[in-house]
Amino acid sequence: MKILIVDDELVVARTLSLIFEKHGFEVTTAYSAGEALIAAMSQVPDLVICDIDMPGRDGVDLMLDLGRELPGCPILVLTGLYGSLGRVQDTAKGLRQKVQILTKPCQPAELLREAGTMLKTA
Repeated sequence: MKILIVDDELVVARTLSLIFEKHGFEVTTAYSAGEALIAAMSQVPDLVICDIDMPGRDGVDLMLDLGRELPGCPILVLTGLYGSLGRVQDTAKGLRQKVQILTKPCQPAELLREAGTMLKTA
């Protein structure tokens, strides 16, 4: 299974990559919404794990792009920006793909469980 991890914080992105790679996933990492869209279009992931608060185009912009370009690709939002949860939820309602939201900090077991559930139902 292919996962695209999108987070502008290098340490977070690398940590998430290691967690998923350790559990047998093929992982691609992107550090911006633009980079993520290019990666998603070329490698078509089975799941996108996306931060919201990124410089420039944010994770909500990426959700909208993925909704247009890859409507079958589920999105797992992982954010510590609690103030934007309403905006994320409103955006998710308008998308065809499944969107779940987890807040940082998040235990690896919870993240893996949610990702596994999303992949099974995708």
